[in-house]
Amino acid sequence: MTKAIKISEENYEWLHKLAGSLQAEKGLRVSIDDAITNLKKGKKSILDLAGSWKMSDKEANELKRSLRKGWASWKIKSF
Repeated sequence: MTKAIKISEENYEWLHKLAGSLQAEKGLRVSIDDAITNLKKGKKSILDLAGSWKMSDKEANELKRSLRKGWASWKIKSF
């Protein structure tokens, strides 16, 4: 059974682009309904995000330094 729904032009364009991306990824025709179904599935693990953040070595080192500094401030201090 199909149902008609009303969505904004902005949301329609976003879903259309998502369907296009999925179609390119899968090499199969993907409908807007398929794109919504894919959204429902969502990410199941943090590992699904591995490799999705692109950064330079300089940015990675800066992030590591910042994390170490923050972690150091969490250490329990002796009384």
